[in-house]
Amino acid sequence: MAEIHVCFQGGDCKVIFRQYLHENPVAASYLFGCGTEGQGAVVDPVDDVEFYVREAERAGLNIRYVFDTHLHADHISGGRRLAERTGASYVLHRSADVRYTFHPVEDGDVLFTGNTRIQIIHTPGHTPEHISLLVSDLRRADAPWFVLTGHTLMVGDAGRTELASSLEEGARDLYHSLFEKLMKLDDQIEVYPGAYSGSVCGRFLSGKPSSTIGFERRFNVALQARSLDEFIAFMTQDIPPKPSDYERIRLTNAGQ
Repeated sequence: MAEIHVCFQGGDCKVIFRQYLHENPVAASYLFGCGTEGQGAVVDPVDDVEFYVREAERAGLNIRYVFDTHLHADHISGGRRLAERTGASYVLHRSADVRYTFHPVEDGDVLFTGNTRIQIIHTPGHTPEHISLLVSDLRRADAPWFVLTGHTLMVGDAGRTELASSLEEGARDLYHSLFEKLMKLDDQIEVYPGAYSGSVCGRFLSGKPSSTIGFERRFNVALQARSLDEFIAFMTQDIPPKPSDYERIRLTNAGQ
């Protein structure tokens, strides 16, 4: 597993950011937060809960929130177990159809881990309950620094749309999420997706696990100028095989 570590504001490491690249499943998960106040969040954790506990301890962070950007269909999430293990709040969009208690959020909600602000953007399409997280480091500026996009916007392509809805309905929702929400963000905002090349959740994914809004606006194949009908046609061709046992996996992640 590859790791990318980022630390800002000098030797006492005020802002902490970790990206973890997993190979089985092909996925990316994240740990970030405020080193000053020792508060952090984990996003899209895979099943090895103790790994994130150790990483948070190593970074000096107490995990306050655990987010799943959506109910995954390609792997079992460690999100609920990690939240139970650490006493953190487990966060999903309020529309998530699950059989357990969670911290519900909706579009525009804001959460904090110390000086780190996390704004919720509801970005349905890959799944109806999908959220993206727009993150600001308030010690530097109110302006957003990066966005965690899950399986909505990825580097090179966008997420497939038929694992939790009809292909066309998902593509229609995804169009609005991409062009009316994420593409309204400033070009310099960094993009950190939930998967990269090798994942079954996209078609033309790059092996590079990060980008910017501006670069994706220019070069992402899913974002080239087209009408809604043209976008739906684009998203409903060359669909990769569905993940093995995806229906059972998604139901398990929903507590069913």
